[in-house]
Amino acid sequence: MRDRGSMLVFVMLVGVALTAAVTLALQPVLVGLIDHARAQHAADAAALAGVTGGKSAASSLAGANDATLVAWSRSGYEVTVTVRVGEQQATARATNEP
Repeated sequence: MRDRGSMLVFVMLVGVALTAAVTLALQPVLVGLIDHARAQHAADAAALAGVTGGKSAASSLAGANDATLVAWSRSGYEVTVTVRVGEQQATARATNEP
């Protein structure tokens, strides 16, 4: 009768260990997803800034969003930028054409 409830403790420990293992296994994937979202937001903002302020404004806004401006180009009214956050890159276009 002394062993009553010991299996519950064992099952709880196994559950905690399994949860920790799954969390650690998914961590790189989750970081990549978060960095991709941050890169896309930074690219969108930098493209909009680049339409009116040029490459320097795009670079400044990308930096304010913890991103690095990788590429910038203007073709007529359209600006295209590519930024990097961590290992993720994102590209966005913006225009001020009527």
